[in-house]
Amino acid sequence: MINDTTGDADRTERTPEAKAQLKDAKGQNVGNATFTEMLDGVNVVVKVSGISPGQHGIHIHQAGSCEDAAFKSAGAHFNPSNQQHGSLNPQGMHVGDLENIHVSGDGTGTLQQTIKRATLTPGQNSLLREGGTSVVLHAAADDLKTDPSGGSGDRIACGVIEH
Repeated sequence: MINDTTGDADRTERTPEAKAQLKDAKGQNVGNATFTEMLDGVNVVVKVSGISPGQHGIHIHQAGSCEDAAFKSAGAHFNPSNQQHGSLNPQGMHVGDLENIHVSGDGTGTLQQTIKRATLTPGQNSLLREGGTSVVLHAAADDLKTDPSGGSGDRIACGVIEH
């Protein structure tokens, strides 16, 4: 994508970016995620508030949909190369697997991580693929190894990833 701010031959490449607004089952905004393509993958920063304290699993899911209150419309984890689940799984991991997000006593938390095999440009691992993808926050911690979802419990917030 070209960003032409001068209207002449002085053009610069623009870094692909995306975002998602996380909403709970009541439709309340509980956070946001920003995605920036880097040389080694996609950097994601997730910020949440109003969430119960503790560790929470968070993943990129295969469908760009957060339609139902249980967020099942988001589908399974984004896993275009059919790997096992979790960074601690010797046979894993899904492209959409993230580390747990820690939520402090005041209900806020931040996660920053680079998703090594993801991209925001066209291709098999694109988070902006046809049909979309979403980011889903879970009720419990992910054990980072048990296939298919790490035992992270109910889906408590969801946001569609978009430009």
